[in-house]
Amino acid sequence: MQIHESAENYLETILVLRKEKGAVRSIDIANEMGFSKPSVSVAMKNLRENGYIETDGDGFITLTDSGLTIAEKIFERHTLLTNWLVALGVPEETADCDACRIEHVISAESFEAIKKHALEYLGE
Repeated sequence: MQIHESAENYLETILVLRKEKGAVRSIDIANEMGFSKPSVSVAMKNLRENGYIETDGDGFITLTDSGLTIAEKIFERHTLLTNWLVALGVPEETADCDACRIEHVISAESFEAIKKHALEYLGE
């Protein structure tokens, strides 16, 4: 199933917020991403209907297994690409913005090749 870039960004944001805060609500996502609460509510409804998230009676959002898989993939791409670009001399803010764009369009094969090279380059 093809997932849109915006959905990937929401899932990644939920993952990051969960790591930082432990629990995530729509308002946390709105504040983090700079979107309105109604926009985030619509996105959460779509993610829930597609089986990527669940919400409980108190409004706390959790990733389903499929949502977590996507979020972790995007987060790994974002982190590795940002770190690699910074190591190459790109300013951190620019590297972060570029990684955010690249992470959604790069093929799995190309990312794995870059990952292998980057990890060797970074000494990991």
